[in-house]
Amino acid sequence: MTQKELLYVEDAIGHEDNIIKIVTETINNLENDELKDFMDEKLNEHIAYKIELMNLLEDYANE
Repeated sequence: MTQKELLYVEDAIGHEDNIIKIVTETINNLENDELKDFMDEKLNEHIAYKIELMNLLEDYANE
């Protein structure tokens, strides 16, 4: 993986962090249970994306 690609992955992790924070804040302010459930699903998706990206970096570091 090139240095530029590593920077892209790091940026993507940062973006996922921001999305996770925003969605978490949104869930905490919602009153509609259906909407909370929907947003919770999206939160879990973004947590999974972040984990996948972090694993990618970890795999690269262990090569």
